[in-house]
Amino acid sequence: MSANNAPQPVKLSLPLEYQQHLFQELRNEDELVILARGLGLMRLITNLLHSYDAAGNNLIVIVGAEDRENAWIGEALAEHAAISMAPKARGLTVVNTDFTSVAAREKMYTRGGIYSITSRILVVDLLTTLLNPETITGLIVLHAEKVIVTSLEAFILRIYRQKNKVGFLKAFSDNPDPFTIGFSPLATMMRNMFLRKASLWPRFHITVASSLEGKKKAEVIELEVPMTDAMKEIQTAIMECVEVSIKELKKGNSGLEMDDWNMDSALLKNFDIMIRRQLDPNWHRVSWKTKQIVNDLTVLRSMLHSLLSFDSVSFLQHLDTIHAAHSPQPGSTRQNQSPWMFLDAAHTIFSTAKQRVYASNVKATEKTSMESLRPVLEEQPKWAVLAEILQEIDRDLIFEPPMRDDSNGTILIMCSDTATTRQLRDYLQKMYIKPKEDVLLAKQDQDRGQPSAAFLMRRKLRDYLKWKSEFAQISSALFAENQKALKEAADPRLAQGGNKSRAPANKRRRQRGGSVIGAAPGRAANGSLMPYIEKPAEVEDLMAEVQLTEEEANEKADIIADPLEDMDDFYELYEMQDLIVVHAYEGDQDEHVLEEVKPRYIIMYEPDAAFIRRVEVYRSSHNDRNVRVYFMFYEGSVEEQRYLASVRREKDSFTKLIKERASMSIVMTVDAHGIEDPQEAFLRTVNTRIAGGGRLAATAQPPRVVVDVREFRSSLPSLLHGRNMVIVPCMLTVGDYILSPNICIERKSVSDLISSFKDGRLFTQAETMFQHYRNPMLLIEFDQNKSFTLEPFADLSGNLNSVNPASGPSDLQSKLVLLTLAFPRLRIIWSSSPYQTAEIFENLKTQEEEPDPIAAVRAGLDKDMKAEDQAFNLEPQEMLGVVPGVTPKNVKNLVLECANIREVANLTEEELEPLVGREAGRQISHFFGRNLIDID
Repeated sequence: MSANNAPQPVKLSLPLEYQQHLFQELRNEDELVILARGLGLMRLITNLLHSYDAAGNNLIVIVGAEDRENAWIGEALAEHAAISMAPKARGLTVVNTDFTSVAAREKMYTRGGIYSITSRILVVDLLTTLLNPETITGLIVLHAEKVIVTSLEAFILRIYRQKNKVGFLKAFSDNPDPFTIGFSPLATMMRNMFLRKASLWPRFHITVASSLEGKKKAEVIELEVPMTDAMKEIQTAIMECVEVSIKELKKGNSGLEMDDWNMDSALLKNFDIMIRRQLDPNWHRVSWKTKQIVNDLTVLRSMLHSLLSFDSVSFLQHLDTIHAAHSPQPGSTRQNQSPWMFLDAAHTIFSTAKQRVYASNVKATEKTSMESLRPVLEEQPKWAVLAEILQEIDRDLIFEPPMRDDSNGTILIMCSDTATTRQLRDYLQKMYIKPKEDVLLAKQDQDRGQPSAAFLMRRKLRDYLKWKSEFAQISSALFAENQKALKEAADPRLAQGGNKSRAPANKRRRQRGGSVIGAAPGRAANGSLMPYIEKPAEVEDLMAEVQLTEEEANEKADIIADPLEDMDDFYELYEMQDLIVVHAYEGDQDEHVLEEVKPRYIIMYEPDAAFIRRVEVYRSSHNDRNVRVYFMFYEGSVEEQRYLASVRREKDSFTKLIKERASMSIVMTVDAHGIEDPQEAFLRTVNTRIAGGGRLAATAQPPRVVVDVREFRSSLPSLLHGRNMVIVPCMLTVGDYILSPNICIERKSVSDLISSFKDGRLFTQAETMFQHYRNPMLLIEFDQNKSFTLEPFADLSGNLNSVNPASGPSDLQSKLVLLTLAFPRLRIIWSSSPYQTAEIFENLKTQEEEPDPIAAVRAGLDKDMKAEDQAFNLEPQEMLGVVPGVTPKNVKNLVLECANIREVANLTEEELEPLVGREAGRQISHFFGRNLIDID
């Protein structure tokens, strides 16, 4: 199929100048497009795909699309086809794991069309020529920032370019940051994609700016919402904990590049990833304290977000769960606890959070004064501002009605996540419902229409107190053990039965007066924070203050089930101008929301730079739609700093890319159409097979490796293919890589090696390899970015007493020794990375014959079973394969005798014995147990 088919005259939905310019550029040449987020990347891609789809005789493959993007593309292509009335358009076909039939996929490919194929399926189909690369019109690559040299996507592009010399290749990304990391990152990424041109489109691009800053600008109103004093105090305390944690990290890891380890970078979303990337190579040598601090930074950064997005009660509940997760374990000391929990700032966080919900009060009686708790229930400041905006919109609609246009009167409220969406929905539904006492005051003040969150917050406090009591019951035993261990550590006499009448060191003293200190957490003997557990009398006081009112009792329940007979109770039809739509930011899907809702008013409850640009594109694309945007953010908060930092970081990334592109020179061993240099191709076929002399033999065919299809999760097949080896994907029962008729290799990562020892699977795999191959090998492969070493070797004396993994030693080195004792001829290959593995494989093949794929597939199968039968119904066999006692030999007996896994699980030990043997039957019966009788 030719890539030079002239585009059909189709109607495109690209009204802006920069969109049209970029579309024509893409139609004419292959390139990498990096577009600023929010400028309509998916709309550009769908229009481009439709221009090829309308021709009707193209085979287009989309690589790297996510599920939500597949839904977007499919819907957009269907709309384009309906509008342009293109009879040849076929729309999108998604090929994923649901397409298990090889014949069905092959038939579909011959018909042509647009296909979005998962990378694992596509690479196998290309290698087996089920999908002939020469028949592909072109590839569309999404998320080009993920195409690194070891990725499946880079593997796919290499296969495509080697076999297809004329097909087009276009890559897209809206994330410029990954293209700026490393040495010549843009040139490296383009080399991985076999592209020679990069097209950069930041927001400050002159064509983009002129398209969005014309006469049709949206009206934007910025609202700086001041935080409460308590919120400012908590934010300052959290930032102090973050700063101390970063200083501790720097102190304990002085040999690393730490220029970006500062407070500004700590606000970015990828700060945790940046730190882990630097620590990963030596993670096994990193101290326990450093690992704890890295985890603490993630927790503290999530607390910063929760402070601004959660209401005061939900935030306190969130802190309770964090505190429980960081509670001291029995016998623990200060040295192995989270360092920030010992800071005064941590005490400020927990105590101030409680003050926002409830505070101490004094009850005066005839004899004495008693301390109790009274609800405070601080509301989120943005709630009141949101209510004022809605009231302002209502006043404008009455006194200054807007001119009639194509917009609906809908109000669209955008926020960060679904949790905030539910919170705002509850507030908007209940802000005019008032508790009974508030209604009486409102009648006196003639201010009944003033919105308030008192009704909502009272309900949240009731729910929190119920949750807290259940939570305390569950963890009371744990806390009791912790307290006992901590007291014994502080005073050894307690552990020896000494003076037990002594008051504990951290006993909370009764406070007099109206102070709130009584509701604050105390300190344990080792200095860590202790949880504050409300007394039953205090809980009763709080519950009495927020008792259920008549209005709350009559409140309509939330929809839990959806019975059809009760639809009238939950669903009504509204006019568009009466709707308030609350929606979470969802990337490119937000463009659909804007086009379908056609809002006249948009309230950005939380800032998002990409959505601002989507609004700009939406307003500039429609002359007959007016938009007013209310942009809300907390003044002086991390929310504002994070927004400004993200905008600045994107601008800096594009600036770096523009500079690198200006001085970039790409060196490839292929020409502009992917054709390899003949001299380079010849040198790749030179194989150093030495037969008694020192001569080089040029082989007519490149070396071949049979690879199990499940191994395409790793990067090794791609690296082997990069060394000019022919990769033959097959469903293997024995081994992962077959290098020759004699060499079979089982590949294990360190984590997979540990799990294989744990369930005994590795011993079974080694046994089957020895049955079918002369030289079986175990490959232990480490990660490229991690250190090439295991945990420090332990004292092995007395541990080598059993070959059975279930009763053997616990450390990995001992289990490896037991494996070599059980199989003395088993060779173990240690590889520091997939790169070294590929080199090792190449050396192992130098004096070996090429493997036979059919023989490799037949290994481990019954003699009467055909090799091609192994390609069907594999998932149940794979699941059974990990059960202790199941081997590649006896699994066939189970498959033939039982219809499904449930029947295998229900077999008794006596019934299993004639199928798999006595010992294997015992292991299988013990694994499933008699409590799994009813599994599905």
